[in-house]
Amino acid sequence: MTITSQTPDAARAYAVEMHGDQKYGTHPYVHHLDAVAALLQPYGDRARVVGYLHDVVEDTAATVADVRSRFGDLVASCVALLTDAPGANRKERKAKTYAALAEVKGDEELALLVKAADRLANVRACVADGQRALWETYHGEHPTFRAAAFRAGQCDPLWTELDTLLSPSRAPTATP
Repeated sequence: MTITSQTPDAARAYAVEMHGDQKYGTHPYVHHLDAVAALLQPYGDRARVVGYLHDVVEDTAATVADVRSRFGDLVASCVALLTDAPGANRKERKAKTYAALAEVKGDEELALLVKAADRLANVRACVADGQRALWETYHGEHPTFRAAAFRAGQCDPLWTELDTLLSPSRAPTATP
């Protein structure tokens, strides 16, 4: 294993390289990654590293082995947990992923913290952009997602905001 660096800056640079020209809405993909990493700031550098890398295996040519060689075993294990399992559709992929997240214990619970920050960043964006259909997807998944990923005392402020944003009174009024 040749770990190059485990800093948030190294993870960001690798993620930017791997995501290339991908977009997050109208923004470069790093916009989403920076939002996730900002939410993870209070939880330390390792959380931010995983935050920057959480989509590289799912959305780019990167592999878990690539992540392991650059960032180590724990980061790679967390990224693997955050990568949706194959499935015929979103519902099937998420069911498999949530089942895996529900079983996570020990150091790999870091993945759950990152997953909460990722979902909060996504929900913040869809509320801000008035994306009603996407909000409804997150709202519908929330009970199952919460049952799988929530651990009391781990990142309660993230969950509190997520629960609030996914309450029916916060639903966007229109889909652009």
